[in-house]
Amino acid sequence: MFTPATADQRFVLDHVVGIADLAATDRFAAASDDVVDAVLEGVGQFAAGEWAPLLRAGDTVGAKWTPEGVVMPAGFVKAYHDYVEGGWGTIGVAEDFGGQGLPFAIQTAVLDTLGSANMGFALAPTLTVGAIEALAHHGSPEQQALYLPHLATGAWTGTMNLTEPQAGSDVGALRTQAKPLGDGKWSIKGTKIYISFGDHDMAPNIVHLVLARTPDAPTGTKGISLFLVPKYRLNADGTPGAFNDVRVVSIEHKMGLHASPTCVLSFGDNDDCIGELIGGEFGGIRAMFTMMNNARLNVGLQGVQVAEAATQAAVGYALERVQSPRAGSGSAEPVKIVEHPDVRRMLLRMKAQTQAARALVYYAASQVDRATLGEAGGQERLDILTPLAKAHGTDIGNEVASLGVQVHGGMGYIEETGAAQFFRDARITPIYEGTNGIQAADLVGRKLGLDNGGVFARLIADMRAEAEDAVLRTLIDTCDEIGRGMAGLSADDKLAASYPFLTMLSVAVCGWLMERSGRIAATAEGDRAFLSMKVAAARFYVAQIVPEALGLKAAATATADVLYSVTAEAFAA
Repeated sequence: MFTPATADQRFVLDHVVGIADLAATDRFAAASDDVVDAVLEGVGQFAAGEWAPLLRAGDTVGAKWTPEGVVMPAGFVKAYHDYVEGGWGTIGVAEDFGGQGLPFAIQTAVLDTLGSANMGFALAPTLTVGAIEALAHHGSPEQQALYLPHLATGAWTGTMNLTEPQAGSDVGALRTQAKPLGDGKWSIKGTKIYISFGDHDMAPNIVHLVLARTPDAPTGTKGISLFLVPKYRLNADGTPGAFNDVRVVSIEHKMGLHASPTCVLSFGDNDDCIGELIGGEFGGIRAMFTMMNNARLNVGLQGVQVAEAATQAAVGYALERVQSPRAGSGSAEPVKIVEHPDVRRMLLRMKAQTQAARALVYYAASQVDRATLGEAGGQERLDILTPLAKAHGTDIGNEVASLGVQVHGGMGYIEETGAAQFFRDARITPIYEGTNGIQAADLVGRKLGLDNGGVFARLIADMRAEAEDAVLRTLIDTCDEIGRGMAGLSADDKLAASYPFLTMLSVAVCGWLMERSGRIAATAEGDRAFLSMKVAAARFYVAQIVPEALGLKAAATATADVLYSVTAEAFAA
């Protein structure tokens, strides 16, 4: 039974995001306490009532390919239409484009609830958010007027079309072509793979944002442009009209996330696919990163979503399953497994890691709002937090989903309990929207050097100023030492150390935010069960997870020598 994490969301919005500070500005004045509570409670009721009941069908039935297009499982079309009618897609979209203009952090909480109820389903609005961002920042006034009102409500959905069979992480190798037609329109031809919700039957139009090369474009990423390619071209009155020669060739057979159709799309099979340039020619990478940076935060949020769902399922099972007397109790009566110390260890770790990941991702989301307000340091703090939120958030999602299977014991390995679904669904999140290895490379290769290291130094200083626990302070100091030392390393050594360093820095940030949360919860008034768990989760995190991260120092300071001490062929020995 899914229960919205409304109390924790509200706590994090208050004490990590600083929602009251945002609401004190003219831009976000609508985010009053009453409005925030109404949004959190309303989307919680909606998600629990309409999206959560479709979770199993999304996994066991899944999206299906047909010659006429992708068909979603029974109930999805109605549930999606109800999402649109409820206005849940409009939360964070600017009022100029038909949205409610609330902070991105509130939109993050809405997606958190929807995805915790049904992560695969929630990919549809998640991707649409990315398309909205790209058009809001780079689209022409005409494009914005025609498409953004429909995307803002979710009546039309959006996609990102980057990957091709020969061009995965190496985006510069893409081959999709765009040829000018002389009237401001372009003929699009090529194939894209791994397109989430690239086709479905829930909306009358799908707006594809497609990276392609124009004639005589430079090689590599410098020659890439971004195009708006709707599934149906628009009539003079702005309604969907003629089919735009965008065909779904197949959908992938995946390990998990079956509710989200992952499509192979073919553009221009009949040379009748028409697109419009978004921004200037060769501006595709800049526009793409507007989408990608937004998407990376939302994929980090998927880690929170699956962790929340897996934790709730594990707690529910532990409160019902009776097995064995509790050791040392002196009683021969079997007890609920929640009474056994190791089960409690796993459950408390799940709670602590989920709360820590939520704090990290919401904190990053708050910097989107502060950057929007022009607040000094907002954009730079967002820049350095983004790879942490994406990579660590999804790593935590996988760890917690795996622990959820373990809490269920043998029944966790049986599909009917649902624990395995969370484990399978979570596994894609460290891979897409830039693998977590790419996030680590971005951190050490670009983000540490921002403002000659000043951005990193200010993050360290903020954590030092507030952290109290001695081991947490040692972790922060160690991250500072390693981070500053990265500048003098070779590329191989820097990249070899990048992933353990990203984890150390992520845990330091989470530890800082969790310690603060525990202090506040210890003296706060309200739901005693929630607050006592908040204190315990913070205590567990600082006492047990923070010291684990210090154990990564050896890996974060090792050179690449051992990695290249053998030939490539030796790995097959």
